Amino acid sequence: MALSHFDERRGVVKCKTSFGSWWQTVGEVHIAINIPKETRSKNVQIVVSPKHLKCTVLGKVLLEGELYETVRGDDFVWTIEENEDKSKDICLVLSKAAYEKSDKLCWESLMTGHNYHPDLMTFSEMRKQIDLELFQIENPGMDFSRAKLSKSYDKVPMYPDNTNPGFNQDVAQQFSDMEGQPRNFEDYSDDR
Repeated sequence: MALSHFDERRGVVKCKTSFGSWWQTVGEVHIAINIPKETRSKNVQIVVSPKHLKCTVLGKVLLEGELYETVRGDDFVWTIEENEDKSKDICLVLSKAAYEKSDKLCWESLMTGHNYHPDLMTFSEMRKQIDLELFQIENPGMDFSRAKLSKSYDKVPMYPDNTNPGFNQDVAQQFSDMEGQPRNFEDYSDDR
């Protein structure tokens, strides 16, 4: 697959988390992990396998778990970057194992068993970005970085089927404790 550099022209849609943030492109997952200012590269240990990630800084595990989808375990890169406010992040880039057109192209979460799902709006925007980047890759002579999609992204796989009449406040409440989850669901249920 040819690199499109689409994310550089259009920007990225980040999912904020307790450790920092993550975002994705068609072929990569990017993770920014907040670290102490005194951290040096020799203080960082990152182990990546096809389904698992572990990041240890200054002897403390900052992020560990099973990845939502498979990555190429031997194909990753990380750097330490200083932000404008002088804080530091580890910027980790993982290569997705499956990047052909499929349902698994846009990850629903960074990891399984953790609360790293984007909220509904963020996930919808992530899916739009992935679709536009695919258009860019398929049509290299055109620039889709400023395009807008009118496609409906109202069915979100990781949440209950929120387009059905059965989606109601009780179901929404079960998911309201998720980080970043909108708490203003409308009740589409029948009067009971």
